Amino acid sequence: MGFFTLVGRDLRLAVRQSGDSLTVIAFFAIATVLFPFGVGPEAAVLARISAGVVWVTALLAALLSLDRIFAIDFEDGTLDQLVLSGQPLAVVYLAKVAAHWLTTGVPLILLSPILAVTLQMPAEGYGPLMAALALGTPTVSLIGAVGAALVLGTRRGGVLLSLLILPLYIPVLIFGTGAVEAAIIGRSPTPMLTILSGLAVLALSLSPWAASAALRQAVE
Repeated sequence: MGFFTLVGRDLRLAVRQSGDSLTVIAFFAIATVLFPFGVGPEAAVLARISAGVVWVTALLAALLSLDRIFAIDFEDGTLDQLVLSGQPLAVVYLAKVAAHWLTTGVPLILLSPILAVTLQMPAEGYGPLMAALALGTPTVSLIGAVGAALVLGTRRGGVLLSLLILPLYIPVLIFGTGAVEAAIIGRSPTPMLTILSGLAVLALSLSPWAASAALRQAVE
């Protein structure tokens, strides 16, 4: 199967098992909306923490679906068949990442401005927030899929996965939040967005090889 065939297959499976994507979206929305109840309704306080809150809850929401990226194919033997067919595991990995981003990252990006309103984020931050998420969430999926491949077949893989990849998300969190905060105070978010782009390119360059080795080890 080619790249687009694999992506289409995973998207169809995601539609049939829509509960995973809905869980991610629901967690993102509920966790974000809870913050005003915890820190108080003061607009100045909410506006100051809004960028960080949206980014942190988006990263945690994305974690919920990472351990399922390869698990279904591993459990039903599809992954073994792909390996035996000679299909490059890098292609399989990239197809899984693309499907994960389309079903998780894109909904988070589209929902983020609505949730930012509940946090009293200034209007100047909405565009940079969506741009930062659009550049940062592919890196989240790329790194997360490597982690999912590493813990494939292990017990309590979800907990181990979180411990493995959360530290790697820190640069994305810092520069993603920084881009929004820069726009809010009247500075250009371009430098931060450029760094996020560089992180995405770096992850795209290195992660397929790491994931391929991890998947081959899991199958063997």
